[in-house]
Amino acid sequence: MTLKICTAQLNVTVGDTVGNAQKIIAAARTAYAQGARLVVTPELSICGYPAEDLLLRPAFMDACDDAVKLVARELAGLKGLHVVVGHPHGTAIRGKSVEVQQRYNAASVLCEGRVLETYAKRELPNYQVFDEYRYFTRGQGTCVFQVEGISVGLMICEDAWFAEPARLARASGAQLMVVPNASPFHAGKSGERLARMVDRAQDVDLPLVYSHLVGGQDEVVFDGASFAVNADGSLAAIAPAFVEDLFYVDATIDGDRIQLSGPKANQPDGEAELWHALVMGVRDYIGKNGFPGVLLGLSGGIDSALVLAIAVDALGADKVRAVMMPSPYTASISWIDAAEMSRRMGVRYDEISIKPMFESFKQALAQEFAGKPEDATEENIQARIRGVLLMALSNKFGSIVLTTGNKSEMATGYATLYGDMAGGFAVIKDVLKTVVFKLARWRNANDPYGTGGNPIPDRIITRPPSAELRPDQVDQDSLPPYEVLDAILSRYMENDRGIEDIVAEGFDRAVVERVARLIRINEYKRRQAPVGIRVTHRSFGKDWRYPITGKFKA
Repeated sequence: MTLKICTAQLNVTVGDTVGNAQKIIAAARTAYAQGARLVVTPELSICGYPAEDLLLRPAFMDACDDAVKLVARELAGLKGLHVVVGHPHGTAIRGKSVEVQQRYNAASVLCEGRVLETYAKRELPNYQVFDEYRYFTRGQGTCVFQVEGISVGLMICEDAWFAEPARLARASGAQLMVVPNASPFHAGKSGERLARMVDRAQDVDLPLVYSHLVGGQDEVVFDGASFAVNADGSLAAIAPAFVEDLFYVDATIDGDRIQLSGPKANQPDGEAELWHALVMGVRDYIGKNGFPGVLLGLSGGIDSALVLAIAVDALGADKVRAVMMPSPYTASISWIDAAEMSRRMGVRYDEISIKPMFESFKQALAQEFAGKPEDATEENIQARIRGVLLMALSNKFGSIVLTTGNKSEMATGYATLYGDMAGGFAVIKDVLKTVVFKLARWRNANDPYGTGGNPIPDRIITRPPSAELRPDQVDQDSLPPYEVLDAILSRYMENDRGIEDIVAEGFDRAVVERVARLIRINEYKRRQAPVGIRVTHRSFGKDWRYPITGKFKA
């Protein structure tokens, strides 16, 4: 006897409770027609994840309850179909100074118009991007339900990272575990996720089906790649990454055991995985928020070139506009390379010189600045003129401005507030400069979305990076070599290593202390930066919550 299970790897939208419900209904009907009798949707599939403070609104909770009822009602005629739907459940007693939680991160088992069981998540993550203690109360029970003679134990995401919930499910008679998930992507997470689920299956000697969310939600991306592992830990099946998919797994009873089987899609890794995450993050941020397109300042440098390539892969050339804004210090090769890349990618390309505006600013400030040499002030004026121009185009035509700053710049403050930081979405704010170069080379060698091979002129990749805000400027005038800087940032910022530990590895103390100081004093800038895509385990955003005013030195 074989039970066909569908993991509905869905891309839902936070707050679109009716739309999400209709997506679940359509998926369940399709799966039923294919012979599935158990459909597992992702964690909080009714409301989307993370719904954040929407969960504090009673009207939102009511809308979620109504959507669950809608799914149950619409699928009532599908005899024997069991659908696991993730949703918030309960409420909270709120006052101005206190809140008593009675709200759960839940999943309900729907069958023939009824809610058979509702399970509340036991283990609530409260680290990195997670804030579940703010919204939910820990569940206490277990949930084991029957589908065609198989006892199915239900857990939710973090539950499966700990031993107790699975052991309790087995003690309650579970023969198979299913786990709805919304596990945010970061580089290397998919391997870690699979390894932990292998541990869980082996620990309780039961097979496990992992149904995962896919899609972008503000700064986080969910990579899909739902999978199934057998009791011995062997990989039985795995779904494609970064795409919606109805993924089928067969659960076959073999004596007193259940064996899982299904297709195994190839999985991206390294730069390919990062590229797909960045593309999905852009596509869903723009699409779900209803922007008609994007525009960016194309400087002829590596960062804006990379952002342009990502944007075209995400949205298509017709929704991307590049604007070159040369200053008196812009090299002719920057002009040439920017125009050439725009031609290769097929996007609209315009040039607006900032020279007359820059001269006007200097003239207006001449009396105030009399006797003072030119310095970073004049550099920042150029960046801010560009920001004003891009935002004016955004206001007039409705397209959102993509900023092009990378993580190395965000860390050290090597970016101009209200200048190159001005915009609505920061595509590569969690990508170190050394990784920017790797991604550029990878994209030139690969064309994953069919938008054109070798899009970035080689000279953009090989020439020394420069902001071109003064004569003969290069980034290394102001920063350590990027190989050194990024190595320090990886240790200090991403992994919380102390200065003494980093120096002990052979890094120059003065350089380490300087980088640490730059990180500390530029927190005020990062607080004013646009939201951007998280692709590491420690991004500037929800992962990083440091005070602006503070004297502690690590």
